[in-house]
Amino acid sequence: MTSQIAKVLLSLDAEAVSSLKEGLNFKKNGEDGKCYIIYKSNDGLKACKNQCRHQGGLFIKDIEDLNGSVVKCTKHNWKLNVSTMKYVNPPDSFLQDELEVEKTNDGGIQLVELSPVDPWLADPREPLELQEGEVKVTYLTHACMELQLGQKRFMFDPWLKGPAFARGWWLLHEPPADSLDRLCAADLIYISHMHSDHLSFPTLKVLSERRPDAPIYVGDTSRPVFWYLEQSQVKLTNINIVPFGVWQNIDQHLRFMILMDGVHPEMDTCIIVEYKGHMILNTVDCTRPNGGRLPQNVDLMMSDFAGGASGFPMTFYGGKYSDSWKAEFIKNERKKLLNYKALLVKSLQPRIYCPFAGYFVEAHPSDRYIKDTNVKNSAEGLNALINKTAPDIKTWTPKPGAVLDLGLALRDPANRLTTHQALSVEAITNPPAHAKIYKDSWDFDLYVDELNSAINSEIFKHQSWIQFYYNWAGFQNYNLVVRVIETDDNFEPLTGGCDYLVDFLDLSFPTKRPDREHSYVEIKNRIGVMRYLVLHGRLWDDLYIGFQNRISRDPDIYHHKFWNHFQIELPVHKPDWDQFLQQVPPIQEPDTPQDEPEEVSHCTVA
Repeated sequence: MTSQIAKVLLSLDAEAVSSLKEGLNFKKNGEDGKCYIIYKSNDGLKACKNQCRHQGGLFIKDIEDLNGSVVKCTKHNWKLNVSTMKYVNPPDSFLQDELEVEKTNDGGIQLVELSPVDPWLADPREPLELQEGEVKVTYLTHACMELQLGQKRFMFDPWLKGPAFARGWWLLHEPPADSLDRLCAADLIYISHMHSDHLSFPTLKVLSERRPDAPIYVGDTSRPVFWYLEQSQVKLTNINIVPFGVWQNIDQHLRFMILMDGVHPEMDTCIIVEYKGHMILNTVDCTRPNGGRLPQNVDLMMSDFAGGASGFPMTFYGGKYSDSWKAEFIKNERKKLLNYKALLVKSLQPRIYCPFAGYFVEAHPSDRYIKDTNVKNSAEGLNALINKTAPDIKTWTPKPGAVLDLGLALRDPANRLTTHQALSVEAITNPPAHAKIYKDSWDFDLYVDELNSAINSEIFKHQSWIQFYYNWAGFQNYNLVVRVIETDDNFEPLTGGCDYLVDFLDLSFPTKRPDREHSYVEIKNRIGVMRYLVLHGRLWDDLYIGFQNRISRDPDIYHHKFWNHFQIELPVHKPDWDQFLQQVPPIQEPDTPQDEPEEVSHCTVA
């Protein structure tokens, strides 16, 4: 079985994209003559093949449709609403397979199709009856689940200690006391992607000290999941990079398959685990897992649900970004996410659904504003919506340490697996009544002190570190000027902190904004986090997703190319600061009294 690949079916340059009109657009690939439909709306672009799923006929615009979103098949007059990808004539018949629309760095787009689209259908297995206790699913915390599958134990995304995204995210749920022991005893560990709430180096450090050869499996993403492993000084010796869409056979009954995300194929993955023909689907954080094509009627499906995993709009200031605007925006976005997840679950019709991977909290006292502003969906709210719209699907909202016996759950279709009936349902074992559910201490100082240790690194005594760093980052030829201001925890500029401009058109460092027309972004970064990122060559997700900066924009537009580069595409090897220090002249340190407080190194203000 060969690896699943992403095929580019059609490419449009920036000029062709700008010429797309609202509503329906028919575009032909000049090389093979195949035609595609692109639908443009305020929500973006959707695309599909110009091919009816009934008998392969071509579509034309439906002149009877006043909304400009419906096409009609020239063979049998079947009608497709491209804005929803649903066939409206005959109703409730098919869904059209949607193509991924990927933006290119030059402003163009590519229409992409995964091939094969449903690789899990290779070598199908008939489900065998599960015995009591044979398959158990234990929720530990956030995105960390332990699956007992016969004699094997499979653990997902172990974040069991320390923060994620620098110091911005902390565990909401207290993992069971034996969680680290369970991790170190696991037969298989799956890490879905490189974000630190899934790839937790504080957690993996414990694993490396106790069992460095534990088998870890990751997808073959273009940005390696473990790109930071060498620098982290965490010693793991059994990391297995798995091709997409290929069954990995573990024993006679157990196999798994890793799938890519349609929106972020360079970094995000999800997984199907199959035991004795019973499928467990974990879509984790994927925006469009496997391009939206997923197996139906799996025995257990789990996915994220909460939202709030972005700095937007909480960290933005100026212009329209009042607290009331943010509150309304967040309310609407969370509602859209809840409805999307409920529709996805309803369309896939799993036997059991479990929302997880959303249990984080902005616990550090300095982030109280974010904690109060960044209102998230509740797992109970999503499950209630699913119970209402798809009552045949059982739902489970576990607390840390709760166990689902899949064999028992599948035997009794009448039981509704909700926390309201948990104690009376044989399939669920809840944690003891005295078990701690929510964390109330996080060792803040230990981790914040580590970040702040970068502040007085030798490199920051030389103003030329700025030019050296951004040259290493390698982003330019883009008409954007960014002002970066180093601040304290309250985002107030620091005396002696850096305040500088970067002109990314020619990668220069002017003392004032250029006279030409340009986009401008102002970013205030907490000095400890920013300098730690610079020193170690880490991605800016720690700043942006971790709520460690404040941002204003003029004009108020999102610069995808800039953020994508600094969040995903920075070099995998850190800046060579040893070389830098050899190139710069030594600094003569003035004599200072021993009791004088230490200041941050000086940077000239732009």
